[in-house]
Amino acid sequence: MSLFDNLKDALGGLLGQAADQAPGALTQALAGAGGLQGVIDKLQASGLGPQVTSWLGNGENLPVSASQLEAALGNEQVQQLATSLGIPADKVLAFLQQHLPTAVDQASPTGTLPPTS
Repeated sequence: MSLFDNLKDALGGLLGQAADQAPGALTQALAGAGGLQGVIDKLQASGLGPQVTSWLGNGENLPVSASQLEAALGNEQVQQLATSLGIPADKVLAFLQQHLPTAVDQASPTGTLPPTS
């Protein structure tokens, strides 16, 4: 299953969930196939290293904008995800903008993500 299939599954199941449940469920849904690490790698390669570092480390999580996420993940991939979910791309990006920093933070209590098996 690809990274974007994992994102699709995560978003499809989470758009209606309570906000406090979303980060943990997003992490679980992305765990397969190096999902969360794959997203982090794409963000870092796109110049969002300071944000990702803040999510992994202790302290305040720096925000990321929907436009930064779209640039990092790619418009085509975001559109594919939105089409497959039947929701607008801005909703996909808004969900990731709101929950991805917390999901990474919760998945990395020691400052690094645990290795995927």
